[in-house]
Amino acid sequence: MACLLRPQLFLRVAKRGPIAPVRGLRVRQYSTPPPSQPASAFRLSALAIGLGGVVIGCLVGSQLFPSSSSGPSKQSPPKYGSAQEFSQAIKDLRAVFSSREGIVSTDPSDVKGHGLSTNSYHIGVDHSVVVYPESTEDVVKIVKIANKYRMPIIPYSGATALEGHFIGTPGGGICVDMTSMNKILAINEADADVVVQPGLGWMELNETLESEGIPLFFPIDPAPTATIGGIASTGCSGTNAVRYGTAKAEWFLNLTVVLPNGEVIKTHRRSRKSSTGFDTTKLFIGSEGTLGIITEATLRLAPVIPTSVASVQFPNVQAAVQASIEILRSGIAAGIQCVELVDDNFLAATNKYGLSDHKYAVSDGLFFKFQAHSPRALADTARITKEICKRNGGTEFRLAGSEQEAQDIWADRKNAHFVGCAIRPGAGSLATDVCVPVSKLPELVLETKKDLERVGLPYTIVGHVGDGNFHAQILFVGDEELKEVKGIVRRMVHRAIALDGTCTGEHGVGIGKREFLVEELGEGTVALMKSIKRTLDPLGLMNPGKVSGKTALRQGN
Repeated sequence: MACLLRPQLFLRVAKRGPIAPVRGLRVRQYSTPPPSQPASAFRLSALAIGLGGVVIGCLVGSQLFPSSSSGPSKQSPPKYGSAQEFSQAIKDLRAVFSSREGIVSTDPSDVKGHGLSTNSYHIGVDHSVVVYPESTEDVVKIVKIANKYRMPIIPYSGATALEGHFIGTPGGGICVDMTSMNKILAINEADADVVVQPGLGWMELNETLESEGIPLFFPIDPAPTATIGGIASTGCSGTNAVRYGTAKAEWFLNLTVVLPNGEVIKTHRRSRKSSTGFDTTKLFIGSEGTLGIITEATLRLAPVIPTSVASVQFPNVQAAVQASIEILRSGIAAGIQCVELVDDNFLAATNKYGLSDHKYAVSDGLFFKFQAHSPRALADTARITKEICKRNGGTEFRLAGSEQEAQDIWADRKNAHFVGCAIRPGAGSLATDVCVPVSKLPELVLETKKDLERVGLPYTIVGHVGDGNFHAQILFVGDEELKEVKGIVRRMVHRAIALDGTCTGEHGVGIGKREFLVEELGEGTVALMKSIKRTLDPLGLMNPGKVSGKTALRQGN
């Protein structure tokens, strides 16, 4: 029996603050007016000239970015201000926001809490100050003060990132916490788009659309508490990627960005299509706060389509992947919203620690989410999927019989990180991801599992098998075990790249995957990324040390 499950709901999360949608609002409204065109044109022209120079340099030879054992470009890092200048910057911030309480914080628990994550194995680094802007204008004021005193700026929102994206900079910096900027500014139902601030959670957006009676949703579904700004900044995705793609697809129509010099730009208009020059929206998606701070986003929405959920068990990963390949190459591919690989360790942990009452056979398996316009079409998709799975050794095909059962089954999958952590209470957790062409996934998973079994540490594996993307979560205690875990991850990444894959399918680079960029992309591409960074952020203030950058030096250190 198929059930009609609204696709975005699987878990309730705590709200970070009031959301202020306006019922019936159907027109475009921005809280920040577009900047003057000459300044924006000059900035983007400078970037274009810089890109052109890089391309010419790459064509002429290697003189522009000489090769070295440590990778491309050995330019000296910029220097930050002194401790005294940082102290004065904090005084200036307090003065600028003196009319409002709670905007600027130097409380020790605040600066420490914003510089680490219990979800990450990376060592936390405290910020000097945390600032909570409420508008684009507030962000501009913060950035101008940072420029005056050469003080690093680290954006922060949902804090779900796993690769050290928002940890502080050694020597101090300004953490810009965007969670107060969590409003829905405009809903354009006829155009199927919405204008939002970056601190809004994707689940909160979808819940608001549902409560307004609007049959649309935002389909990018990473961690439950992830925000729109973080989704754009990491270029992430989730279980829906096999059907709807990633944040680097066409879901972000426009971004309002405060550049490193305090200038405000909009990357696009609200039209669905444009062929006007460089795609500057994509320039900032995946840049992880190193090129500017996103303060508004125009998002494309998708129609809500009825769904149903199923699970099935397989004798091994090879059989599960082969079944998924056949399904996604068949006539029912359009009806597959999600197809998720889960290993035996994950299902054993879910049986013991999962939130639902459902129990699963302890073997490798697949979780499916189907979508179709009618119950009959859903039933047909489920029937054909079951037949293909059976041909590939699939057993115990289980189709949810109610909306509640479907939500419970899908919540088991979406809560994978927390279930994995429960296996070894008090242990550290290293959760990482890689992605390869789908046909190469069984080889990669099997070799990685052999490596994990040899080391003997507890782990789980889940993956977006339709994309060739899988996640390994490894639990460790102490520095010696962490060293072993890092070795496992390096070998996993090297295997993925050797199979024509990537070191990260959706978690982003941060500091955790930075060492693999040259191996994956080549020196020329990394040099191009660094050239763009230097063009937009010559002082090196924006989230230094992340992605391809190096941390600058405080003067006197």
